[in-house]
Amino acid sequence: MKEYIKDQIKKSYETKQAIYNDDALLDEIEKVARKCVELYRGQNKTILAGNGGSAADAQHIAAELVGRYGFDRPSIPSLALTTDTSNLTAIGNDYGYDKVFSRQLEGMGQSGDIFIGISTSGNSVNIINAFHSAKVKGISTVALVGRDGGEMAKLADISLIVPSNSTPRIQESHILIGHILCDIIEKEIFADGVGA
Repeated sequence: MKEYIKDQIKKSYETKQAIYNDDALLDEIEKVARKCVELYRGQNKTILAGNGGSAADAQHIAAELVGRYGFDRPSIPSLALTTDTSNLTAIGNDYGYDKVFSRQLEGMGQSGDIFIGISTSGNSVNIINAFHSAKVKGISTVALVGRDGGEMAKLADISLIVPSNSTPRIQESHILIGHILCDIIEKEIFADGVGA
C-alpha cells in the first residue's frame, strides 16, 4: 500500500511539474492575477462557481479572499455562488439545475466583475450558462478546467487548462492555482507587491 500512496503523490507532482514547465499556462495564470488586481482596485469583485469538488474549491478560494490568505489585511470582496441553499434549491426547482449559477449571476454580478467557473471537464452546463449571462452583463470570465478545456474554454475570456485527464489531479492543481491567485492579489493590493 505504501507504494500505491507514493504513486499517487508522484502523479500529483508530475501534474504540477507539467504546469511548472508550461510557459503559456503560466502566462495565463499571471493574466488572471493581473485582471483580478485591476478589478479589485476598481471596487469590483470575483464570483466563483463549480459543482461537487469544484464547488468546494469555489468556496475555498472565496473564503481566502474575504477572510485572509497570508496575512491580516482588509477583506477582499469575493462570492461563491455555491453556498446559498435557498437560492440553489429555489432556482433549481423553478428554473432547473442548469440555471442555478446564471440566475444568481444575473442578480448579483456587475459590469467589471470577474466570474471564475471551475470544472474538471470544462463541460458543466450550469457554468456554461453562467458564462453566457456574464457576457450580457459585461463580466469577464475565466475557465479553470482540465482535460481539453471543453466548451468552457471556448467561451471564456481566459482559460486555465490543467494538463491532465485525471479528475483528482485536476482538482489538486485547481486549488494550487487558486492559492497562487489569492497570494498575488493579496500582496499586490496590500503589501509591496509579489517578490517583496
